[in-house]
Amino acid sequence: MEAELPGRDRPPETGDDAPRPHRKGAAVADVRRYGQPPGLKDRRNEEHWAGRLYMRDLSPYVAWLALRLGFTPNQLTYLMMASGVLAGVVVSLPASGTGTLWTALGGAVLIQLYLLLDCVDGEVARYLRQTSVAGVFLDRIGHYLSEVALLIGLGFAAQGGWENGGWVELGLVAALGAALIKAETDNVVVARAKSGLPADPSGGDRALRPRSTGIALARQAASMLRFHRIIGAVELSLLILAAAVLDTVFGNETPTAVRVLMVAVAAVAVVQTVLHLVSILASRRLK
Repeated sequence: MEAELPGRDRPPETGDDAPRPHRKGAAVADVRRYGQPPGLKDRRNEEHWAGRLYMRDLSPYVAWLALRLGFTPNQLTYLMMASGVLAGVVVSLPASGTGTLWTALGGAVLIQLYLLLDCVDGEVARYLRQTSVAGVFLDRIGHYLSEVALLIGLGFAAQGGWENGGWVELGLVAALGAALIKAETDNVVVARAKSGLPADPSGGDRALRPRSTGIALARQAASMLRFHRIIGAVELSLLILAAAVLDTVFGNETPTAVRVLMVAVAAVAVVQTVLHLVSILASRRLK
């Protein structure tokens, strides 16, 4: 039930071992051929909807530039981390009136940069044949840090400044929930590895389905409603911007819409943490 960003996890095989042009002689078409192998956009459980919709069309141009400038995949991942964490910092900046709108807009732009770099680092890694365990690790840590930073930033925005208070604590609760959801997903792989099992269970998508019919139906309903997506960095940044627009339009002296969003996000994070854990335990992923 966790929404994934494009990332560098388990890159699809290109099926083409022909020599690539030198990185400074690469064309955008070469980046698409070797960095975006067939089926990349069809990975529904791993490719974010924004990647499929528009970012994978833009990313080859930036990957081409990154190749020419000599960036390594891990350097691009570090930049991804920085933009995601900075988005949370910008959202948290003390502001009032239209200032809140500008901090929300800045956060949304930085998250779009984060998403772009999350596409580019994998494309450059595949082009250079430099995919690595360290790269996947850094990519996952980048997702953790960025989502946690944005949720904490939302808590400060709801509080109305850099001061202690219940809204900041609610942001911390939501951030903990988001981190736990990712940890639950990642620890399936850890548990299987420690038990000497392959990372992916046999049975494909069927292994993800809970064995209980009732839980399976509940999981399917939750997936259809997409409530869990509001704690994802891309969706949350857009919702923060929408809430800031509402507060600006209605001239709210306190960030009312932002606070309503904070409550909704925290509730979803807590419920989703429990549901995701139950879904994993009730499935065949740990078998």
